[in-house]
Amino acid sequence: MQKLFIDYTPENIITLDGEQARHIAKSLRMRVGDMLMINDSNGSDFGCKIEEITRDTVTLSVCYKQASNSEPACSVTIYQGNPKGSKLEDIIQKCVELGAVRIVPVSTKRCVSRPDEKSAKKKTERYNKIALEAAQQSGRGIIPEVCSLVSLKEALENDESQTKIVFYEGGGEPLRSLVGENTQSISIYIGPEGGFEKDEVDFLVSNGAKAATLGKRILRTQTAPVAALSAIMLITNNLE
Repeated sequence: MQKLFIDYTPENIITLDGEQARHIAKSLRMRVGDMLMINDSNGSDFGCKIEEITRDTVTLSVCYKQASNSEPACSVTIYQGNPKGSKLEDIIQKCVELGAVRIVPVSTKRCVSRPDEKSAKKKTERYNKIALEAAQQSGRGIIPEVCSLVSLKEALENDESQTKIVFYEGGGEPLRSLVGENTQSISIYIGPEGGFEKDEVDFLVSNGAKAATLGKRILRTQTAPVAALSAIMLITNNLE
């Protein structure tokens, strides 16, 4: 069932306008009587029936409410070395689909992309729209946040995860030795093109992170977070 997000808890009637109304009427070509799912962005799904479609609005009646069952039990935040080009867009889309709750671009020593404040703000807005679209497409129970670009030090200062893992091509522990079925919150640190410098890994490890490996092959910066997140979801029984 098609899912859309709103930022409030609905009662009996929901009126959608703007882009959401156009999406329902024109892109999805839905009609009066069709059903769709509305999520309040806090983990509750509302099964709704379309009652009226006008030029500018779509009116829905709430038929039932249920807790979203699509959110993983393990909360994963991705701290991604800021890549160049559109790679971060692909990372956001795939990681939202796989269950990440937050994606934080990080400026590291080997980052080529270093946008100014105005450009970074515009990109963050676009990134959050991509996260919204991916959350709707994959039936998430929340809209994962894409944060503004931060330094590695700022990332670590704001990281409250139970388990912190930095993936490093220089070697580390197997992921299964760091993550178990009952792990509840994880942050993963992925380097940009060229990876992390050794002193950055040392800094993370000295502040509680564990160095880990994703095998003997060196993965691209846009491949590593998807591989790591998939493995974490499998280990924590969130791919069943």
